[in-house]
Amino acid sequence: MKNNNKNCCKQKPIIKLPAGKKLCNTHFTEYFENKVFKTIRQFDLIGKEENLGIALSGGKDSLTLLHLLNKLSKQNKKIKLTAILIDEGIKGYRGKTTEIAKKFCKKNKVPLKIYSFEEEFGISLDDMLKTLDVKPCTICGIFRRYLLNKKSKELKFTKLATGHNLDDETQSILMNQFKNNIQASARLGPKSGVKDNKNFVQRIKPLYLCAEKEVATYAFVNNLLDNFTECPNILKSYRAQVRDMLNNFELKNEGTKHAIANSFLDILPKLKEKFKDGKINFCKKCGEPSAKEKCNKCKLIDKMKKSEKK
Repeated sequence: MKNNNKNCCKQKPIIKLPAGKKLCNTHFTEYFENKVFKTIRQFDLIGKEENLGIALSGGKDSLTLLHLLNKLSKQNKKIKLTAILIDEGIKGYRGKTTEIAKKFCKKNKVPLKIYSFEEEFGISLDDMLKTLDVKPCTICGIFRRYLLNKKSKELKFTKLATGHNLDDETQSILMNQFKNNIQASARLGPKSGVKDNKNFVQRIKPLYLCAEKEVATYAFVNNLLDNFTECPNILKSYRAQVRDMLNNFELKNEGTKHAIANSFLDILPKLKEKFKDGKINFCKKCGEPSAKEKCNKCKLIDKMKKSEKK
């Protein structure tokens, strides 16, 4: 019988794809998993033997990522997984997601390493915001990136998988365009970075072509979490403004986000080629990679120390 509703079968649909097809629970799960594993193959994200780190927050994206990569690891015992969680110290938020992450890793027998701003820098993000006149997401991003790269090297990860999805990537593409920061865009893509460098653990994004709505749907229908908790600081960010604008476009013109990502992938090789010879410096204070003599993390710490003395 011809199905005029574009449903996948006689079961009740739970999601409508941009192309118009409506999928039930079972067929959506199959579609989503095939999409992620195809992305991994298409962009050669994971080799036959890896000591893979998973950046875990306890949110829908990272739980979905870990769930799927755990499936992959069970099929290939040479792919070893370790989850790594950064506790920034956001009251009323990070404590809840950390507990979710702990329970998930215990249930799935995945090792979990937890590092906090408090232990590593002597101060939580909430307390940083009391002394620094900087947007929360700016501070958080600087310290998180530093810790993730440093700890990934210490744990000898071959790669670090992150839960960035299609929405995250298209937001980053537009933000860099709006800020005239094309060099930063050259580091985007399913595999981050312009070229391989031993001082950076390469980051991969298996959810790269999956819309946030798809990730959330997968997480809920597969019982990976039962509620959605968003960081309270996101509303104060520039990214939130771009996110809302993009969602507006997507609502009126379905497929906008996929179009942005696909057109960007076409020019990405040229961007990487253009910036491949860029020099990498090292912070004279902490020794980590930096664009200037002192990295942003050390600059912020120095700024906080000066504020405390006053």
